Amino acid sequence: MKQKFEYPSDMPYDIKWIFPRQANPNALFRIASRLTIGMVGIISRIVIGNGKVLLNKTRIHNKHRLEDLVENRPENSPLLTISNHYSCFDDPGIFGCLKLRNVGSSKRIRWSMAAHDICFTNVWHSSFFMFGKCIPVIRGGGVYQPAVDLCIQKLKLGEWVHIFPEGKVNMEKEYLRLKWGVGRVLFETYPIIPTIIPIWHEGMDKLLPNYPPYYFRLNNKLTFNFGKPIDIKDVMKHIFDNNLDEITARRMITDKLQKEMNTLRIETEKLHKEL
Repeated sequence: MKQKFEYPSDMPYDIKWIFPRQANPNALFRIASRLTIGMVGIISRIVIGNGKVLLNKTRIHNKHRLEDLVENRPENSPLLTISNHYSCFDDPGIFGCLKLRNVGSSKRIRWSMAAHDICFTNVWHSSFFMFGKCIPVIRGGGVYQPAVDLCIQKLKLGEWVHIFPEGKVNMEKEYLRLKWGVGRVLFETYPIIPTIIPIWHEGMDKLLPNYPPYYFRLNNKLTFNFGKPIDIKDVMKHIFDNNLDEITARRMITDKLQKEMNTLRIETEKLHKEL
């Protein structure tokens, strides 16, 4: 049974205004979004270096798996990317390796959930992240909240959504149980099944550490690894053929993603040590 969602009483202001504006943005919004995303895209490419030894030593593996889908997937075909979360610069940083026409495009670039208590603390911060196609998620608010609803809506419209399924910045790099929000997203998007690209990265916590002073460090080793698409067709078929309840479904979907992410993690950590 769905729980009624309520925004925390200590919110600095009402963030619900973000949702209707995104549903039918006007020309001013579109211009501001293009400028914001273009600026962030350029900065990300400079910092990451796009596989070249510039500010940092970056090695990118299998980027084509994502880039081809960003550019060439059929119309109304949704794309879901999931990744580990080691730094506050993971997004947009991990997408800074894409071609500028993609990373700087307000139409092609992802929708991404961002913590309301970090990115949406006042109207100026909120406007910046809103223009950057970020969705305020309430950590601890459960799977039935507007951020998750909007991700489902965007996937059904054939857009690209990125999720950090660990649910927080994993400062200790633990093997965390993935949150069930991503399971709900895929369960309620069905019968549409997005193409799911897992991403694992190493070194981002050295580029922008999770302790003060918060600024970019240089001469770091960065490794990005884009995994093969995760096939969940058999899992979804089993769920709906057997009419399984939603809680069981979310667990099964998330378990499948967890297994694939753990395999990609081991592979990427090995590649990072070789850098």
